[in-house]
Amino acid sequence: MGTEVSVYAPLPRISSFHFSLFLGIFGSTMDSSTVIAIIGRPNVGKSTLFNRILGMREAIVHDLPGVTRDRKYGQAEWSGKSFTMIDTGGYVPDSEDVFEKAIREQAEIAIDEADRIVFVVDGTQGILPLDRTIASILRKSRKPIHLVVNKIDSARREPLAAEFHALGLGDPIAVSALAGRQIGDFLDAITSDIRKNGSPNAREPRLRLAIVGKPNVGKSSLVNALLGKQRQVVTDIPGTTRDPIDSVLKFHGEEIVLIDTAGLKKKKRTKESLEFYSALRTLKALDRADVAAVVFDALRGVDHQDLHIVEAALERKRGAFIVVNKWDLVEKDSKTARAYEDVIRSRLGTHDYLPILFVSALTKQRIVQIVESALEVQSERSKRVSTSDLNDVLLPAIRKTPPLAPTPKEIKIKYVTQLKTNPPVVAFFCNEPSLVPESYRRFLANTLRDHFGFRGVPLTLVFKRK
Repeated sequence: MGTEVSVYAPLPRISSFHFSLFLGIFGSTMDSSTVIAIIGRPNVGKSTLFNRILGMREAIVHDLPGVTRDRKYGQAEWSGKSFTMIDTGGYVPDSEDVFEKAIREQAEIAIDEADRIVFVVDGTQGILPLDRTIASILRKSRKPIHLVVNKIDSARREPLAAEFHALGLGDPIAVSALAGRQIGDFLDAITSDIRKNGSPNAREPRLRLAIVGKPNVGKSSLVNALLGKQRQVVTDIPGTTRDPIDSVLKFHGEEIVLIDTAGLKKKKRTKESLEFYSALRTLKALDRADVAAVVFDALRGVDHQDLHIVEAALERKRGAFIVVNKWDLVEKDSKTARAYEDVIRSRLGTHDYLPILFVSALTKQRIVQIVESALEVQSERSKRVSTSDLNDVLLPAIRKTPPLAPTPKEIKIKYVTQLKTNPPVVAFFCNEPSLVPESYRRFLANTLRDHFGFRGVPLTLVFKRK
């Protein structure tokens, strides 16, 4: 048996934006990027199902309708297949209640952005008029829909599910999210055409660079500056970019695909919905990319949203670097950039291996470094270190600073080898893989970086029994 760890430290959670669950997502093909939205009227057990699928209590579960206010994202895995779930609040299509209108707005965004939909109903209450209304709305989405009849907690209640054929959404799947009854059959159904993890990816050979960041940090302006033309619409209004547009940039004879992150679709959306929509599109862009340029606003400083976007890129094993835009507007002297960089690195914590650039989309100051950094990071991401070099460097470091086990057992690491590239995975063979402490894993990752680089690249360390 082996254990696997991604070398990063979790960043603080933020309740309003829920970037804390930025965990894996999206794409048009049914692979690990598939996103599935859970939709239903209030109090049918959506969050309970979400928690059951993820195997953790991330959503707040309560009998009071409307408890789930913000959309939450979670990375799930079933039978070797990864996908992303979106938990939504209770959907009430015609309500004029301000709170329910906000929930409806975000649920509609989830429907628009999802690859498929899980429609949850309450088997103990039968079909209610609101269920019929929601079913009609979902049919118009033309997305694959899985009808889930919840609260069927015993075989005696199975006949209750038959009534829901009347919704015209195919065969209902009877489950009990609370008890976990028939959740396996449900997951088999919704993942039937998702590819298993590790399947060959048909990604094109050109480098795909995602320009990501919070709304209104200048992402589209940077794309325009790189392309030398007004390919994107740019205004001071956050969320102007409506659809993701890929652009091809030719750089010293090499083609690079620039992925701009789309913003909000409709002006009527609230600020909260804008953030939610931006989150979805950021995730989509990251999942299609090889490397992410995470754009910060030099005038606003660094906040939790910036850091969670960085976290999202690294959790997906994308190469990444920081682009501090609007640097021309900062009053500065010869020490300003260094001081600013020190602040960013302190906020990045264990992610301080990311390159940091200071640029201006308006004046085009140093923007060519964005492309150069992307190519360098991708080269690091593709790097393979020979087994002999790894052992020559790491085994002496391990002997000098051996791991301390939390038990009387002594941990002995005997052999190191790199398993793969893009992204890099390094295996350590030892007698007690599960006892290697997190702090020592970080020590090994730092030692790898000190000797072999991997600048801007998240490392995965795998510990296997010798």
